Amino acid sequence: MNVSLQSSNQDKTVTLIKSISGIRGTIGGKPGEGLSPVDVVKFTAAFGTWLIRQTDGKSKVTVVVGRDARMSGEMVNHLVAGTLCGLGIDVIDGGLSTTPTIEMAVVSEKANGGIILTASHNPKQWNALKLLNGKGEFISGKDGEEVLSIAEKDDFSFADVNKLGAVKKNDKLIDQHIASILALPLVDVAAIKKAGFKVVVDAVNSTGGIAVPQLLRALGVDQIVELYCEPTGDFAHNPEPLPENLRDISKAVTKNKANLGIVVDPDVDRLALVCEDGEMFGEEYTLVAVADYILKSKVGNTVSNLSSTRALRDVTEKAGGQYFASAVGEVNVVEVMKAQNAVIGGEGNGGIIYPELHYGRDALVGIALFLSHLAKFGKTVSMLRATYPDYHISKNKIELTQGINVDEILSGIQEKYRKQPINTIDGVKIEFDKEWVHLRRSNTEPIIRIYSESESETTAENLAKKIILDIKDLIKVKQ
Repeated sequence: MNVSLQSSNQDKTVTLIKSISGIRGTIGGKPGEGLSPVDVVKFTAAFGTWLIRQTDGKSKVTVVVGRDARMSGEMVNHLVAGTLCGLGIDVIDGGLSTTPTIEMAVVSEKANGGIILTASHNPKQWNALKLLNGKGEFISGKDGEEVLSIAEKDDFSFADVNKLGAVKKNDKLIDQHIASILALPLVDVAAIKKAGFKVVVDAVNSTGGIAVPQLLRALGVDQIVELYCEPTGDFAHNPEPLPENLRDISKAVTKNKANLGIVVDPDVDRLALVCEDGEMFGEEYTLVAVADYILKSKVGNTVSNLSSTRALRDVTEKAGGQYFASAVGEVNVVEVMKAQNAVIGGEGNGGIIYPELHYGRDALVGIALFLSHLAKFGKTVSMLRATYPDYHISKNKIELTQGINVDEILSGIQEKYRKQPINTIDGVKIEFDKEWVHLRRSNTEPIIRIYSESESETTAENLAKKIILDIKDLIKVKQ
């Protein structure tokens, strides 16, 4: 369930998106249009009420709250903490933090849930409330529906003065997170220190500027060039870690003769890498490289979503493991990882999930494992990248006019290619030997997303074009 509302306010578009995974929107606007203080309070109250109802009603409910460095973060943080206290819930305030840090803190602090204040890779005018259950994992679709229902009905009641909650600040959560990473058997601090890496870090002026250099120093990396590491929330470039947004770090890596460039998004759950020659390692290949390292020590199963590169499957099968695909979305990846007892998993956007630490995308553990891998490999980052299958993904979309039945279109494509291996757990994915096309409907826009992959960039694009033509033909027939 997603509801998106957009309205013009003095030539400024404000947006509020309510979904089963939380609430996100642009700061400002009228209640119900942008992410206003009223909306923050309403949704926080709904989530807090849902948590209270999960307990026996006798024990005190505790929630861990943390935020990235966006400009609206402090304001939203006060609203969230105050609302939770108003419900009689105790708050552990982690302050400036990372998404994976708060996920782990929910468990270590024995809390009932968590709220992360971050709009991830969205621009600075956005913020969001990401909701965690008592396991430190994103709430399920079913639970999210219940929270939305509570919010829509204003079905919450605040505590009297004798039962208000209290706020306790804890500025040691990142320290605890890093200590847990260093304790992992496959994180080889000695090898990293011996390698003497020089690393450039781009933290887009968010909390990665606090956590990543601290982690690197703990790993024995003494030569760190910090680029946009001041947590001001004034993002120096588009915060999504895509190649077109990473020109500055590309130049900085070559200028400083660094071994590696490290890029994280504002809440530090996505990791992108830059080779020593300034070329992109490829977000899709962050997970591939880390999985390769894990599988060298422990053969097992891996999981990624249907829109991620086939290279993970190749690396997994070469090591003697089995690969499984999930529907798009971290919750779905985690569900399949647990079912298949996967040793590593994640998403092709640079999201690494290492269950030995916790079930959440975590750029910090990804950095530690990748540097361990690189140190033992003993050559350059570009040479390591060259050891993996080279695939190219083409990402496209087709906009739909009102009245078009998306399910009928997807069924028509499935029928047309029925002789090919097809996966329908999330839209329609069609395999052509080592090439594939994945079609899925957007939850927020009237579009069909079309991802295709091949060893040839041109072939990947042509595959997408062919499917788009097929869709247009089906629409003509329906009309």
